[in-house]
Amino acid sequence: MLNGSNYHVWARSMRCALGAKNKFEFVDGSIPIPSTFDPSYKSWNRCNMIIHSWIVNSVVKSIGQSIIFLENVVDVWNDLKERFSQGDLIRISELQQEIYGIKQGSLFVTEFYSELKILWEELETYMPIPCCACPVKCTCVAMRNARQFHTLNHFIRFLTGLNENFSVVKSQILLMDLVPSMNQIFYMVIQHERQGNFIVNDESKALINAIDYKRSQGRGKGFAQNSGPKKICTYYGKTGHTIETCYRKHGFPPHFQKGNSSMVNNACSETTDLKEDL
Repeated sequence: MLNGSNYHVWARSMRCALGAKNKFEFVDGSIPIPSTFDPSYKSWNRCNMIIHSWIVNSVVKSIGQSIIFLENVVDVWNDLKERFSQGDLIRISELQQEIYGIKQGSLFVTEFYSELKILWEELETYMPIPCCACPVKCTCVAMRNARQFHTLNHFIRFLTGLNENFSVVKSQILLMDLVPSMNQIFYMVIQHERQGNFIVNDESKALINAIDYKRSQGRGKGFAQNSGPKKICTYYGKTGHTIETCYRKHGFPPHFQKGNSSMVNNACSETTDLKEDL
């Protein structure tokens, strides 16, 4: 629903909805208003009132009350556009901060890319790529280069936000002579994720966050030695952790390798210590 701060997203969704019902020509003025004596006036007025009700029901109550008495949906559409479509510099600043600050973290590649794409598309509604307005079609490549730079900026931001375990595929893409499309880059990264089995479930997310938090708390002041009895895993038979935090029973987080038993045992021990501290 239109609430005053999301006009561009709302307008785009309304264009799709009205276009699917073959009614968008009523709001953009393509269909002229017939005379009241015209035989088609009743049909036009019926469609006009239906679209008017759709728009009123798609905005918040306070905005709906301000357009309820407008008779023509063209006037309704233009009124909302004039009031809410102006570029919001504060929102543009927020979007750019989010785009350049977002990291993959514990997200899957698909989730991370989707979040970036939503931000890119919203920013583009405020700052669209300019189109050539020359009466005669240009022969220069300025507009094509502008779109290429736009794509280049997107794929560098996407690769930069990926986790370190994607460093190999990132290097391969950055060393290519020809810049691939965003869909091709996304496909390559997804294939790398599947081949590397970088599976992130809810349990491993919690373990990763807990271990990272404990390590950050211990930097610069050392870790306290555990003076209590040794912990023994009744499932794996190793010391340093218990069955409740055994990765071999509950699954390995993505940045651990099964062959490195010392890393696994240390991580399990850190997680157990953290749970006891809490």
